Amino acid sequence: MGRLFPAHKHGCAAPLVLVLGITLGAVAARAEGAGAARAHLEQPIVVTQLPVGTDAQRQGPIARGMLRAPYGDGARLALVNPDGSTRILSGDLQSACDPDVSFDGKRLLLAGKKTAQDNWNIYEMAADGSAVRQITQGLGDCRQPGYQATLYTITATAPWPQITFVVTDATQVNECGAGPVTRLYSSRLDGTEPRCLTSNLSSDMDPTMLPDGRLLYATWQRARLDHGPLGRIDLWAIQVDGMDSAAFTPEGGKRMKHMPCATAGGLAVFVEADRVPWDGAGTLSCVALRRPLHSYRAITGEADGLFVTPSPLPDGTLLVSWRPRDGGASHGVYRFDPATKRMELVFHDPQYHSIQAKVVGSRAVPDGRSSVINEKDPLGKLYCLNVYEGDLKGRGGPAAGAISRLRLLEGIPMKAGASESRRGPEAAPAAPSRCPPLAPRRILGEFPVAADGSFNLEVPASTALELQLLDADGLALRTCGWVWAKNHEPRGCIGCHEDGERTPTNRLPAAVTVPSVSACPPPEERPSVDFCRDVMPIIAKKCMDCHGKGGSPPVLDAASPPSPDRVYEALLAPDETGAEALARGKYVDPGRARTSRLVWHLFGRNTSRPWDGAAAKGDAKPIPPDKGQPLTADERLIFVKWIDLGAPWQCVSGGAKRN
Repeated sequence: MGRLFPAHKHGCAAPLVLVLGITLGAVAARAEGAGAARAHLEQPIVVTQLPVGTDAQRQGPIARGMLRAPYGDGARLALVNPDGSTRILSGDLQSACDPDVSFDGKRLLLAGKKTAQDNWNIYEMAADGSAVRQITQGLGDCRQPGYQATLYTITATAPWPQITFVVTDATQVNECGAGPVTRLYSSRLDGTEPRCLTSNLSSDMDPTMLPDGRLLYATWQRARLDHGPLGRIDLWAIQVDGMDSAAFTPEGGKRMKHMPCATAGGLAVFVEADRVPWDGAGTLSCVALRRPLHSYRAITGEADGLFVTPSPLPDGTLLVSWRPRDGGASHGVYRFDPATKRMELVFHDPQYHSIQAKVVGSRAVPDGRSSVINEKDPLGKLYCLNVYEGDLKGRGGPAAGAISRLRLLEGIPMKAGASESRRGPEAAPAAPSRCPPLAPRRILGEFPVAADGSFNLEVPASTALELQLLDADGLALRTCGWVWAKNHEPRGCIGCHEDGERTPTNRLPAAVTVPSVSACPPPEERPSVDFCRDVMPIIAKKCMDCHGKGGSPPVLDAASPPSPDRVYEALLAPDETGAEALARGKYVDPGRARTSRLVWHLFGRNTSRPWDGAAAKGDAKPIPPDKGQPLTADERLIFVKWIDLGAPWQCVSGGAKRN
């Protein structure tokens, strides 16, 4: 039965609190009506209340629907007790959101702002709203805090507790160019010793603790172009010191997985969608904590409405916020059973979106962790047992000996305020409207792979790195997303996109029996390949006779001399035909030379591989032997490197040297 609770303090309107039991299919019809059984909670909950109609909701999603809006301005925290009484906790803060509850249930972390002009900072308060103190200072916008378990180093006298949070780096933009980069950070409880945990060049978000002491988080892998021009947002796990980041969920399901939580029933439940609205809402799915890479299943469907911010209850059920898909109502807080899909409405105020609900009570402390990170060491180690071990094994993947060497790339952060139209040394590389710019890359080197498929490199620490496995022609056969090694970390993997739940073969790889190969040339010796400096001169000299005015398609430019801008745009024109129209360019696929028709033309054959889908069946149009000047092997390799590095218009300074 619905009932009206007394008015809030501070002159706030009284919320409508409904408690009912309903089946999932009847949620939309009965969310505001009288129900059956009461959703009884033994403990209070803390809820973020966001006023309906805020700027974030009008703004909508960003980054082409890959990221939710940065909502929270004007929000407040409310405590809802089991007896139905409520109280505002955020006091004098102008905005407050993102609550997390300490393991003993006595304290709360939150993100807050004292005035609308302030940056977001992390605060802690007692569970009753008293004893408020600010933790972070001067890092920029800090959001999504969470309590960590203890951390320990061999030089410390005792373990110490930490917190995790997300920092927005306003000096850099993500790889879609549509907003600032966000990364995971940690610090001590007093805010000292802040440490950046992730080095992704897109965005990381939504950290939550797993029972084994690792952090589960959502990471935008924009560099994974095999999933389309915008990549994916997947769930990864990482140690609390930033080491050992690895995929936690399989690549199936929808394009975006975020807002994860670990339940008492042994599940990791998360929200997923192919394109998110302003609040990031979607359907609910899960994996088992014991075997996350092989247990994915969808819990709710499209007809069941939209869900956000699930969080665990002690009995294995969830608190989750729900709204109808048509967007005509605000979010209410529900108790949800992932096994039966039964929902019970707990709290709803039509004037507010009630989200980010957490139970205020004690819970098990996750396992503590030790760390070998040494911030004074500028290097890390990166090694692999066998590059032939991976998800392509048995499916037409590279045969033994087919991988000639490894190319290691360094990702360069894109500076905020750099304009594509500027196209200067620090500008983001230009790209057609269908495909936002990738972060610039520089080559740290190309290194041999041992006969058994192993390699062992010494790399710059805490730096975004990308690995490309090359064939004899220098074409990248596989490319990973952004990885990194922390300072002094020995970072290893079994293979390339291998099954992380399998135990590797018990053998000693050849590459680790010798010292690591240095992959740390000085910045001025880290070459790149860009269109203006390296590619356009070759085109102007050897291609325009056939592809100029009145020539064979693509007609690169009718003017004489040709305009680099028009030639570039012609080569990167989108492919408007076929099922892969959004994933492939008509002539150039940025990041994938082997599937680019331009490369087929230069090599006289289709260079794609069996795992490239429809591209493997495409027809190549070789250069007629009696047409134009033939390209040298070095000139063809310039085209290959340019495309495999993302087809940049103009590279960042420090990468002017050609490889």
